Amino acid sequence: MKLISIVTPCYNEEENIEAIYTKIKEIFSRLDYSYEHIFIDNASKDRTVEILKELAKKDKNLKIIVNTRNFGHIRSPFYGFIQTKGDAVISIAADFQDPPEMIIDFIKKWEEGYKIIAAVKKKSKESPLMFGVRGLFYEIISRLSDIDQIKGFTGFGLYDKKVIDILRTIDDPYPYFRGLISDLGFDIAKIEYTQPRREKGITKNNFYSLYDMAMLGITNHSKVPLRLATMLGFLISMLSILVATGYFIYKLIFWNNFNIGIAPLVIGFFFFASVQLFFIGILGEYIGSIHTQVLKRPLVIEKERVNF
Repeated sequence: MKLISIVTPCYNEEENIEAIYTKIKEIFSRLDYSYEHIFIDNASKDRTVEILKELAKKDKNLKIIVNTRNFGHIRSPFYGFIQTKGDAVISIAADFQDPPEMIIDFIKKWEEGYKIIAAVKKKSKESPLMFGVRGLFYEIISRLSDIDQIKGFTGFGLYDKKVIDILRTIDDPYPYFRGLISDLGFDIAKIEYTQPRREKGITKNNFYSLYDMAMLGITNHSKVPLRLATMLGFLISMLSILVATGYFIYKLIFWNNFNIGIAPLVIGFFFFASVQLFFIGILGEYIGSIHTQVLKRPLVIEKERVNF
């Protein structure tokens, strides 16, 4: 009997954790597969770990990794992936915004021979504003990226053991998982779905975490912003020369009547300063990304394991 590994990252999900565990267990009771359900907890401050440990006493299929601190929503899930032993691995969130029922569809596609099955979010019952912002991000990263990115893909999906073995060899302390999956080059089966609204608790994603994910995707998979800075700098310098030449000629023709004034100087100064600051910020993002890679810190530090 083949083994399917389910990985659920969690942080302060006491309201959802038992429900998602029960739902996964119920689904696999109808499937001809054995399974392990790995919860990797980012040092929750509520009763999440306590609830998981109580469940783990009664069910050896439930396994727990508790981190020493909150290592973030990028490092911790990736670490959970490479701790699995299954013939295939499925990532699923604890808040039910990744519909557990899709596990059956994933496995059917996997049985057809696909190594990667990606759930593609086409619609969402979350805030229209947030869905629109996320859609804009997917569009931007798709256009800027050196590879074909999957629009609407959050990481929810199934990955064959062969894919996971490759991920284990990637020495990246801050991996952009969505980009890595596209970069591997496997044929990807895409299954569309409508994302349901979170029923309990509040999302742990804030503006900073979303911005961090966006910048990580751009710096890891695109050189376009750096080259844009070079080209834009050249174009603005040419434009400046043309404007200066025009002003000079106009002054020569209308020497007594034409006064340049201070306004163009002030506006030009602030315009060029803002452009410089913007691209210094872009350059800083790339330098920060390099700095993270050079440090080579571990993905997470474990505090304890249960049922491994």
